[in-house]
Amino acid sequence: MKNLYIQTVLSLLAIATTAKAQEADTIQVTPAQSIITPIAIDTIPTEDRFLRVVLFDDHTWEYIEIPRPQIDDDDFSDEWNNAKVHAYKGISMDSIPEIENILLTDSLHPYCCPLKGNVRSGYKWRKRRPHRGVDLPLITGTPIRAAFDGKVRVVMKTKQTGGYGNLIVIRHPNGLETYYGHLSVHKVKENDIVRAGEVIGLGGNTGRSTGPHLHFETRYMGQAFDPERLIDFKTGELRDSIFTFKKHYLSIYSHYGMTDQESIDASKRLIHKVRSGDTLGGIARKYGTTVAEICKLNKITAKKTLKIGQNLIVR
Repeated sequence: MKNLYIQTVLSLLAIATTAKAQEADTIQVTPAQSIITPIAIDTIPTEDRFLRVVLFDDHTWEYIEIPRPQIDDDDFSDEWNNAKVHAYKGISMDSIPEIENILLTDSLHPYCCPLKGNVRSGYKWRKRRPHRGVDLPLITGTPIRAAFDGKVRVVMKTKQTGGYGNLIVIRHPNGLETYYGHLSVHKVKENDIVRAGEVIGLGGNTGRSTGPHLHFETRYMGQAFDPERLIDFKTGELRDSIFTFKKHYLSIYSHYGMTDQESIDASKRLIHKVRSGDTLGGIARKYGTTVAEICKLNKITAKKTLKIGQNLIVR
């Protein structure tokens, strides 16, 4: 699936060559003449991203149309905004369904892994801020591919996105949005229609980044959930063709691999932001818990020095 877009173009070259051969078969020739079938050797892009000029080795050419994604503009009518990284600011949590079945792929809706590899940093609370995606190490310049067919909502540079660096956001007909951060190069423009597997940018090290990697997010109605619930990045495969979204997945403490009950419990966790003068003992008494339980939940020791502004799970 990784080379889906390239395979599409190569298959079109083969189709073009076959079409030329069939055309040659219809030509009336004398026995002394021989038929040499032209071979497609290259393609040239046009202003229409789904139309290519195919060049043949006999110096002729033809137009070949790449299959267009089955996308309805009505899929993108709600909260569409090219100027904001996060478009669903007006959507309340109450309006998000408790459970929703989301079609990821079938014969009409392809999928391609954006980047195959080991997850270096997952969906979790990291230091003083939530990390709402997965980080996949790469070499700068590595092609990054669209996960599903969709329409590009955001193409922004670091100065507009802050920590995301150079960013692309694609909205998909299935209601999801995917985020591709820290890119070195954008290969698409706002409002472009893209196919699953198409190269949309090149990986990089822009924004708040400690090394070249892809920051990849999955969001439903603007709310992030663990991308590993959808994709096994080691193999590049989808975990299922239909994703059953559950509202408790939106908690930063809800991860792939948890049982439903573990995820529900995690989504109800109570967080305390450390203030001047706070101690573990004082926080434990305030919330009716113990220092040992707070340490267990936060994977710290009782000797840990608390920092003002730090978030602690207290229950």
